[in-house]
Amino acid sequence: MRLCLPALLGATFALAISNHVSAAALSNLPQSVSQGGLIVATLPLATRASLAGKAIHVGRDGTVVFGAGRDEKGPLNISLIYQDGHQENALIRVTPRNWPVERVNGVPPQTVNPPPSVAERIKREQAEVTAARNRDDEREDFLNGFVWPVKGRISGRFGNQRIVNGEPKAPHSGMDIAVPEGTPVKAPAAGIITFAKPMQYLTGGTILLDHGFGLSSNFLHLSRIDVKSGQRVQQGQIIGLAGMTGRATGPHVHWGFNWFGTRLDPLLLPGIAQP
Repeated sequence: MRLCLPALLGATFALAISNHVSAAALSNLPQSVSQGGLIVATLPLATRASLAGKAIHVGRDGTVVFGAGRDEKGPLNISLIYQDGHQENALIRVTPRNWPVERVNGVPPQTVNPPPSVAERIKREQAEVTAARNRDDEREDFLNGFVWPVKGRISGRFGNQRIVNGEPKAPHSGMDIAVPEGTPVKAPAAGIITFAKPMQYLTGGTILLDHGFGLSSNFLHLSRIDVKSGQRVQQGQIIGLAGMTGRATGPHVHWGFNWFGTRLDPLLLPGIAQP
């Protein structure tokens, strides 16, 4: 079957559009991301995306977010399927970081490994927070960037690890900011409160703030909670007061950040300048 010239030109034009859209999409994705880093990109409308074979949220405006965890080796394998059915893959290199390790000996065993009844309570409380992190709203509160919830000395950094009495403990899941007890804690970005409870065994006064697309901030060891679950808050709004509730040795704010179950470094968020 022979195609007339207009048909050939039409096919060539469609192919050119497809190639242009594909190149534009790939150019919006970074070539690399740091361990603990967040990626925010814009894809062509109606693009479907997956990370390592698992579908990820693409907004109606093409916004997509995903992150590289502390121990991610990479590369991140991103698959894109465009509106016309054309498919492409991108490999994003993951830049490794050096994680400090601190050895602490002589800690009472019951402090390192709590009794079964306490361990069960900790497991139950952490499961509630984990469930709240599964929220996947269309809201794009994260697009306006982030501000510091409090200003103070960073007393604990994301990813650092302790080996207590020879037993490796979980790496630090967020950033600790040392401030006086009672310091107002502000929302780093707008969002919806999905968890707000005092007296958690490990984390004391705890707030989870969802920013949309599976991105959430958590604030631990608060002495007072000024919000409730389901409440919408604006960037800069006071949500509670700093304290040392739960398992804390001094007044500070623990600020953790997640993309669903992947813990990310708050210091790498857009708008957060390095101290």
